[in-house]
Order: sequence, then structure tokens, then C-alpha cells
Amino acid sequence: QVQLVESGGGLAQAGGSLRLSCAPSGRTFSSYAMGWFRQAPGKEREFAAAITWNGANTFYADSVKGRFTISRDNAKNTVYLQMNSLKPEDSAVYYCARSNLVSMEPRMWSSWGQGTQVTVSS
Repeated sequence: QVQLVESGGGLAQAGGSLRLSCAPSGRTFSSYAMGWFRQAPGKEREFAAAITWNGANTFYADSVKGRFTISRDNAKNTVYLQMNSLKPEDSAVYYCARSNLVSMEPRMWSSWGQGTQVTVSS
């Protein structure tokens, strides 16, 4: 069973930046689409960003477009989420996920990490 391990969360001030990393186990990392989702307290898990298996296409939620950048390094088995111009409403637990195809629906993603907390202060 694949394990996804997120890192890089923490506390940032509004307008600041954080970079999340996700390192899935297994040799088939490069065959899968990877995504980032987030969940704030009392809210449903929501799509943030995704990238196709070869990095050729990226997708973003409207709420993060222009501020977040998803990327991957298949040689390092790592996917990143660079978060700039952070806002307090970006505060949430961020989850890395893996799937055969990109989807904005969390239920379509088969493997999940444990999540990393991001807190943005105003």
C-alpha cells in the first residue's frame, strides 16, 4: 500500500509563503496524477491543485489560482505546493493525494497522506 508523507506546513503571516512537499513511497510515483486538497475545521475537504503524471498539465481551484503553484520532480519522487500571498482563509490541513486521473472530487483519489497543518495569521 502506498504511503504519502506531507511536510512543510506551519505558521505563516498573511502575505507570506510556505512550500509543502509530498513524498509517496513506491516506484510508480511517475505514473500517477498527484493532487493537493485542504480541509478547514467544520468544512468539507476541497480541491486545491493537481498535476498530471508527467507534469504537463496543472489544475487549480479558483481560490488559489495565481497564488499557488503545484510541481513535481519524478526523479526525486516528490510533489510540491508553493503557496504565496497566503491569506487567513488558506488555513487548513493540507492533504497530498494520488490518483490515476485528475479530478476535483476527493472521492476519486485513491491514496491520501495524513495531512499537514497550515495556519495563516492576519
